[in-house]
Amino acid sequence: MYNQVTFGLSIRWFLYPNGVTMKIRFLGAARKVTGSCFELVADGTELIVDCGMNQGRNSDVLNQQPFRFEPAKLKTLLLTHAHLDHSGLIPKLVSEGFTGRIITTSATAELAEIILLDSAHIQEKDAEWHTKKALRQGKDETFEPLYTTEDVKACLPYFEHNAYGTMLELPGGIRFRPVDAGHILGSATLELWFRESGKEKKIVFSGDIGKNGNPIIRDPEHVAEADYVVVESTYGNRFHKDLEASIEEMARVIKETFKRGGNVLMPSFAVGRTQDVLYILNRLVKEGRLKDLDVYIDSPLADKATKIYMSHPEFFDGEAVNAFKFRSAEGMKMHFTTTIEESQKINRIKSGAIIIAGSGMCEGGRIRHHFKHNIWRQECSIIFTGFQVPGTLGRLIVDGAKRAYILGEEMAIRAKVHTIGGFSAHADQGELIEWLSTFKTDPKVFIVHGEEAVSLEFEQTVQKRLGLKTYVPHPGEEVEL
Repeated sequence: MYNQVTFGLSIRWFLYPNGVTMKIRFLGAARKVTGSCFELVADGTELIVDCGMNQGRNSDVLNQQPFRFEPAKLKTLLLTHAHLDHSGLIPKLVSEGFTGRIITTSATAELAEIILLDSAHIQEKDAEWHTKKALRQGKDETFEPLYTTEDVKACLPYFEHNAYGTMLELPGGIRFRPVDAGHILGSATLELWFRESGKEKKIVFSGDIGKNGNPIIRDPEHVAEADYVVVESTYGNRFHKDLEASIEEMARVIKETFKRGGNVLMPSFAVGRTQDVLYILNRLVKEGRLKDLDVYIDSPLADKATKIYMSHPEFFDGEAVNAFKFRSAEGMKMHFTTTIEESQKINRIKSGAIIIAGSGMCEGGRIRHHFKHNIWRQECSIIFTGFQVPGTLGRLIVDGAKRAYILGEEMAIRAKVHTIGGFSAHADQGELIEWLSTFKTDPKVFIVHGEEAVSLEFEQTVQKRLGLKTYVPHPGEEVEL
């Protein structure tokens, strides 16, 4: 049989006589950043890599759409890491009939549980709020959450905890092994081997690749060989600022804000970014570069995630193993708030507070309430340390909006806005190229998990720098390997 594979502007044909053909379908994170989901199908064997939630524009509509496969027939889900854009639709998958294996690392399974429970809680509260609003307007409408807390609890028994480097046998003769992606605790790059026409082929899913020198966890592990690679491109067209320069910029912004009499607000992802920021603030105080800090971590999810981080020092790099403590350094007070009442008390503080709260893209969570009390005050500052997806409130603010609707009220944005890219947990263009360059073979490269323009630009960079055959798939596209 003849298989058509498109790479760049060329079309190449390969002859595979009397063999099993592996197909890959790009069901999410194709020419966009979120909603990671890739399906592999061969000779009746079907599995997916990730089952992520869409975020940003039209995300509610996209997340409600039916899956493009039958969940009840699916036997295996391989999960790269716990962030919602990779794991967020797992409860929906199970509620619609999936009863197979969810294979991931132990740390990812633990983090996914608290992230999904938090997601369900937010959706339940949002549905309740929209229903009450409709009733007040005289409308007979009832809003349902995408999934509930009970749906999350129902999916947890299907998670299998595994260690990096463990080789597993999957249906259809597929072999699988996770290696450290260096992105967040437990994140993995996936190696899969499959047989085709009597020969063993290998496809690698990068997952989200971490940048070198992340404050806590180890640098990404490189893979030497592959026939095909599915690689992320979130920062495929830019370079991060040096980490030490970013740390110095953060210290300067905090000092200047406190001198003006304001607060520092940090919208932060509860898993990964919050722990990195706390580590850095602790270090700045220990080194005497900042002093007398009051840091409020207003996120029950971040509190739980921090405890999971501390229970897995086996994933830390050498410096973090020897030096990292979430206990406050002398001169730094850390306040983890869990209740609504504790969160509300923070809003009485007019100056001298560092407020870290979710969500990282300002689409929900408690950060919006802190914006309501601070974003209109020119003496305050907002520090963004992570990627902001188009269509989110965070992206609107980063792009320079002067006004925004927050909790139903239009507000002026007068606080000073700072984007400090050196804290990103994603590899930048140079590090992505370095990761691809270590393959001893010349794999065919599928570029995903990036804004369309970014992925296309990164494709040109890969072709120019490494001479590899590349392709940027379209959403829903199927390719025969």
